Amino acid sequence: MTQRALLLVDIQNDFCAGGALAVAEGDSTVDIANAMITWCKTRGDAVVASQDWHPLHHGSFASQHNVEPFSTGELAGLPQTFWPDHCVQDSEGAALHPLLNQRAIDAVFHKGENPQIDSYSAFFDNGQRQQTALHGWLQQHGIRELVVLGLATDYCVKFTVLDALTLGYDVNVITDGCRGVNLTAQDSPQAFMDMAAAGATLYTLADWQETHA
Repeated sequence: MTQRALLLVDIQNDFCAGGALAVAEGDSTVDIANAMITWCKTRGDAVVASQDWHPLHHGSFASQHNVEPFSTGELAGLPQTFWPDHCVQDSEGAALHPLLNQRAIDAVFHKGENPQIDSYSAFFDNGQRQQTALHGWLQQHGIRELVVLGLATDYCVKFTVLDALTLGYDVNVITDGCRGVNLTAQDSPQAFMDMAAAGATLYTLADWQETHA
């Protein structure tokens, strides 16, 4: 195994067409993900994935507060967007997309399991009070560089990338392997700018394959 890993963020049914929190063109990330999985596996890179994994009555769900989905408020002392119920543990919506090459994934890490706080990042909850098992696994396997793509650009991808940079990883983002929620039109472009400003390197799939032949 090399010191590089592909990290697939939340490529789950609920974020794709027909899902409870469907992201526009979310399914289009699957082909890019599978292409990168093949590229990485031929070079001995690890492939890992995160999975939103909420208990039934998670505090980030609008239904728990009798408010409209996408309204804003506070949860666990932090600003919170209240979402449609999504990615409930063991539900079909929480499953990884069926066309994703799941057999090639070396490990899957759950996030968002604490009902009292949301977790956008694959590394930490939104208050950075608890850590998932992802960082420990990457350290155990000597991973220093990450290639990140998935859903959604402006939330889980962005915060995963920012946390990875803070933890000291070299981070690359495959931009055409990401799609955003885009509650406002500029959310995804701004997220990519934020990631780049923090130190991530942005590529399209074609750019990555050309420059890393």
